[in-house]
Amino acid sequence: MSNKRKPLIARNFPSAKEEVQEARRGVPQPNYDQPGSAYRLAFDDNEFLLRDDLRPVRMQLELLKPELIQQELGIKSTIVMFGSARILPREAAEQKVEQARQSNDAEALKRAEMQLTMSHYYEEARRFASLVTTVSTQRHNPIYVVTGGGPGIMEAGNRGAYEVGGKSIGLNIVLPHEQHPNPYITPELCFRFHYFALRKMHFLMRSVALVCFPGGFGTLDELFETMTLIQTGKSRRRPILMFGREFWTRLINFDWLVETGMISPGDEKLFHFVESAEEAWALLESEYDMNPGALDCDAAD
Repeated sequence: MSNKRKPLIARNFPSAKEEVQEARRGVPQPNYDQPGSAYRLAFDDNEFLLRDDLRPVRMQLELLKPELIQQELGIKSTIVMFGSARILPREAAEQKVEQARQSNDAEALKRAEMQLTMSHYYEEARRFASLVTTVSTQRHNPIYVVTGGGPGIMEAGNRGAYEVGGKSIGLNIVLPHEQHPNPYITPELCFRFHYFALRKMHFLMRSVALVCFPGGFGTLDELFETMTLIQTGKSRRRPILMFGREFWTRLINFDWLVETGMISPGDEKLFHFVESAEEAWALLESEYDMNPGALDCDAAD
């Protein structure tokens, strides 16, 4: 007879994971483990979980998975970087220009030269992410760069953090033309979403600032949703930094919105134009205590 004592504190019931593992090891039941059977455990039944009626459950799971993992890893504060997936690194843009010159295609050369001009923003995004990561990793609660997880400006943000040995987050999305995660995201912080709304909520839940680079419809959607939430008081006010005054003022006439009464005087102060990584960081330092080792409050939802 064994004298080994049992632990005082232990699970009284097997976990769901243990139940699934046991069920998968079990002996097949001829009348139940066959196509069309409803015998499978509900939480281990993909066909059941993918029913239209289970959409609320799937949305809850998509909210909880990134939330719980970030809680477990102690992530409290982020800086979100938005921007176009189409902006190339300088080297790639230079190759496009050279290819266009060799093809003697004037229109292709014009497009390639514009891509080279816009590659400036890739390099600034990369430098900004490196600066944020280098300084903030010395804090009691580090600030993590978070991007949409794809190419372009998103890649630049994750790359900048990676190149200085830091971690960064990627919130990828399933699209008809598959958007693959860029290779610089920290693997345990690379998440994949089906619902745009849940993805955008995760962008904002821990953010202490939003940094927006030139982009198209997706970037504008993310930018204006953030400004709307702050303008209406649904979200706490935080810095919104927009890289490239010329790009943004040619794209959107904010003064005209004020003049026509479409926004209130002062709403144009919800954001700041910046041109360099250093200028953006200086603005954040004027807003927050960025001293190494500083104690932080938990980021509000």
